[in-house]
Amino acid sequence: MVVGAALGAAGGWVLKWLMRRVALPAEGLYPLRTLAGAFAIYGLATVAHGSGFLAVFVAGILLGDVRAPYKREIERFHTALGSLGEVVAFAVLGLTVPLWTFTAEGAWTDGLVLAVVLALVVRPVVMAVLLSRMRMSTGERAFLAFTGLKGAVPVLLGSYIVSSQVADADRLYDIVFVVVVFSVVVQGSLVPTVARWCRVPTRSVELEPWALGVRLRDRPEGVARHVVAEGSPADGATVEELDIGEDTWISLVVREGRLLPVSGSTRLRTGDEVLLLTGDDEKTCAQLFTSHPT
Repeated sequence: MVVGAALGAAGGWVLKWLMRRVALPAEGLYPLRTLAGAFAIYGLATVAHGSGFLAVFVAGILLGDVRAPYKREIERFHTALGSLGEVVAFAVLGLTVPLWTFTAEGAWTDGLVLAVVLALVVRPVVMAVLLSRMRMSTGERAFLAFTGLKGAVPVLLGSYIVSSQVADADRLYDIVFVVVVFSVVVQGSLVPTVARWCRVPTRSVELEPWALGVRLRDRPEGVARHVVAEGSPADGATVEELDIGEDTWISLVVREGRLLPVSGSTRLRTGDEVLLLTGDDEKTCAQLFTSHPT
């Protein structure tokens, strides 16, 4: 684990430098470079007898907030690739599990017991320890403790059991199948209900298929995007009432997926997305859109 984490950190730093400093001749090559980097980091960690998955995971965390050319295209490519991987993993899971062997091998019983213990005992205890120092309500803690859904990763790890030819590999793989199905069907379907019980606000997000983008040759300095938080100084204030300085101006305001014409009398409200061009301290402007605890 230590080897994988170390190589992931080192590989993430190298890939970060490449993304920001080394230009490529075509836009479509930028997502492929990050994909090749992930394969390289995984391979190096595996050859060094470390965890390839952990290495790629750590590298991904380090690259998550990096400002780099074609960052939106890179994220869109890997989101689609990840969705494809999940579909393939679940399809393979369904094709490789013969349902008639479950009763004979007792996989149903063992899998259901394990799934219930993981959902109602193991995860709540672990989450209680991890969240003990965080300022959260009891309902929020309970919701996080319940919503640990199992998906493509257990399927992949279960396939490694079969390929390693360990004892009772087929039965263990069947148990993994039961745990994943229980998590997806039972826990997944109960998420909205548990959210209501825990008084955690939820909302459905409508798709926004249209995007507005501008191509620039150099990195845009002084450009910031903020979302108006409830109770922030910008919430309910007009643009001319904001203390943003003479060298800062609001260029775009998006409300509920629609552009608003910006003028001094435009009144902002919670949830508005605001794009600023500023020559002042960006952190000072960010405070206007962030709620401050009393």
